[in-house]
Amino acid sequence: MSDNQQYIPPQQWHWDQSSGGKFANINRPIAGATHEQALPGGQHPLQLHSLATPNGVKVTILLEELLERGISDAEYDAWLINITEGEQFSSGFVDINPNSKIPALIDNSVSPAVSIFESGAIMVYLAEKFKAFLPEEGAQRAECMSWLFWQMASAPFLGGGFGHFYAYAPEKFEYPINRYAMEVKRQLDVLNIHLSSRQYMCGKQYTIADMAIYSWYGALVEGELYEAAEFLDVTSYEHVVRWAKELNGRRAVKRGRRVNRVWGDESLQVPERHSAADITD
Repeated sequence: MSDNQQYIPPQQWHWDQSSGGKFANINRPIAGATHEQALPGGQHPLQLHSLATPNGVKVTILLEELLERGISDAEYDAWLINITEGEQFSSGFVDINPNSKIPALIDNSVSPAVSIFESGAIMVYLAEKFKAFLPEEGAQRAECMSWLFWQMASAPFLGGGFGHFYAYAPEKFEYPINRYAMEVKRQLDVLNIHLSSRQYMCGKQYTIADMAIYSWYGALVEGELYEAAEFLDVTSYEHVVRWAKELNGRRAVKRGRRVNRVWGDESLQVPERHSAADITD
């Protein structure tokens, strides 16, 4: 469809499998499994099934931070779910996440085992389980939860909105790119103003809110999302850039970003992780 052709929605929408776009082969308007395939299992109580997208990286950063803190019970197996191949629609994965989105976690340290999906829910579960990186009560906890849920609510505008129309859609159109670029820049400004007077999202305390927001917006200002750094003028958000640089300097963040990664520099790829030795610093 060219720019001068107006789209008129039909009275009832029907699925056009040839609609195009980078992920057209896996996008579909129905839920459920497409094929039978059991999930693998490893030796550790925590079994993560994921991919190193921003949503997946949130959880692996937290797990590596817990281990860095000396919490050995946070040892985990990380299994690759290749979403470009439709592995999120296997019967085994749908059993633990009916929404078919990464990441998903199984905790076998309790009986019966607990399955958790949605990255924010997994982060809260792990932080509460190990009593780390989440204030336990009061105003500090409320602030941390507010910023965590801010990220969960805001990132779809960055990924599914801006990222889709700027980088993945089969054609580029001015209106959706402008609409979502405006919103992403507003979000960056929210962060920039907030971080102008704070070291971390919740003041001097490093929390799961930082990890979650960094995985999306830190990567963005570091020029690692959608090749859009210049377009969005990300370097102008100096306080976000400062904060992102500090987080990226953390050993656990560097390690967590590599888990379930299957693209880019081969030396940084760790498709599966089953022990600390799988990641070479």
